[in-house]
Amino acid sequence: MEKKRMQPMRILRRIVLVSGVSIALSGGAAQAQQAAEVIKIGILHSLNGEMSLSETSLKDSLKMLVQLQNKNGGLLGREIVAIQRDPASDPEVAAQLARELIEEEGVVAIFGCWTSSCRKSVRSVVEELNGLLFYPVQYEGQESSRNIIYTGATPNQQALPAVDFLMGARRIERWVLLGSDYVYPRVTNGILSAYLRGKGVAAEDILVRYASLEERDWHDAVAEIVAFGSQGKRAAVVSTINGESNIYFYQEVARAQISARDIPIMAFSVGEEELVGLDTAPLAGHLAAWNYFMSVDNAFNRTYIKLWQNFAQNPRRVTKDPMEAQFIGFRLWVKAVEQAQSTKIEAVLKEMVGLSVDNLSGGIATVLPNHHITKPAFVGEIQGDGQFKVVWESPETIAADAWSDYLPSTAKLTADWRPPVSCGRYNTVTESCEGFVGE
Repeated sequence: MEKKRMQPMRILRRIVLVSGVSIALSGGAAQAQQAAEVIKIGILHSLNGEMSLSETSLKDSLKMLVQLQNKNGGLLGREIVAIQRDPASDPEVAAQLARELIEEEGVVAIFGCWTSSCRKSVRSVVEELNGLLFYPVQYEGQESSRNIIYTGATPNQQALPAVDFLMGARRIERWVLLGSDYVYPRVTNGILSAYLRGKGVAAEDILVRYASLEERDWHDAVAEIVAFGSQGKRAAVVSTINGESNIYFYQEVARAQISARDIPIMAFSVGEEELVGLDTAPLAGHLAAWNYFMSVDNAFNRTYIKLWQNFAQNPRRVTKDPMEAQFIGFRLWVKAVEQAQSTKIEAVLKEMVGLSVDNLSGGIATVLPNHHITKPAFVGEIQGDGQFKVVWESPETIAADAWSDYLPSTAKLTADWRPPVSCGRYNTVTESCEGFVGE
C-alpha cells in the first residue's frame, strides 16, 4: 500500500495543518483579540475501570494532536486547551461530565467515549445542549445524531466484511457469536445473525453467548466453543468481547490450545494495544477485523507512529484503529473550524458533510450525510510479535450505513443531515422523518 514518498516536513504539515490554508487571521486587531482567547475542547475517556486499558491511549493521542497543532500556531490564531475528564467506565458519570464540560468549561467539541452505553448517555447531553461529540470507536450503528460525528466503523464496514472473509477464505459453516453483555455486542450480533441466516446458515449453526464486561473466568465458555466446533463443520468465533476481559479470554484460549487452524477467532475489539502483555505465540493466526492496523506500511503512517512514540517517550508504544479514528476526527474538526472561521457548533456542522481528510492507511475519509465516514476494511492475523499481518483488505473505501439493511425494523431507514431532509431517522417509504435518532 506504499504511496509516493513524501518529505518528512511535508508529512508533518499534512498531520497538523489539515486544511492546507494559512491559520493567520486578516487584521492585526482581530488576531490579537482571538489570540487572547483559548479554544477549549473536552477529552472524555476512561482512565479507570474496565475500559481504561483501551481508552488511555485515546486520551494521550489526542493530547499529542493538540500539542502539535499548538506548536504550529494553534487554530484561528488561538491556543487549543484540552480539558480532560475521567468517566471511569461509567456511562452515567460520562453524561454528567459531558454536561460539566459544555456548561461550566465551555468546550466547543468533545472527543470521547468507547462503549455504546457511554455514547448513548453523552448523546442525550450534546443534543440537549447543542454540543458536538466525536466518537472514535467501531459500533453497532442504528443511530445518527446531528450532534455526533461517528469516525469509527459501522457493521457494514467491519463486521460484515469480516464474516464474508471467514465464509470465503476460511470456509466457515458454524458460528459462535461471543460478546460482552451490553449494547454494541447485542445489536451487532443481531445484525450478524440476520446476515448469516440470509446467507443460508441454519439456526443450529449459530451459537450466541454473552458475558459481563468484568468477566475473568472463561473456562466454561471456551469449553462450549470447543464442543460446538467439533461436530463435523468448520467453526469460527466472532468476538465482540470488550475491555480487559479480552485478556482473560485469550489466556483461556491459549490454555485450551485452540488453534487458528481448528477454530479461528475473529475479534472486533482487540487491537495492538490489547495484545500488549499477552503471550501472542499461542494466538498466532487468530484474526481481527479493523479499518486500520499499525503494520500498514506507508510514509504517512510511519510518520504518525514516530510522532506518537516520541510523544509517549516509548519506542515500543503501539498504535491502533480507534487512535486513527480519533486522529481523523480531530483533523475533521480543525478543518471545519478553519473553513468556517468559527468554533460555533452551527458553523462547524455546516462545513462537516462532504469534508475529507487523509486516513493513515493511504486513503481518504469523507464525512457522509449521515455523519459517519468512509473507511477501508482490513482483516489481520495475530503475529508472534504482537502485531497484525494484513491478510485481506477491501478494494475501496466503504460508505457507512447508519441503519442496517438486514434488520426489518430499520431496512427502510436512512439518515441525511443536509436540508431539506435534516433527519437522522428518515423513512424512505413514507418519505417522512420519524424523529428518533437511535434505536
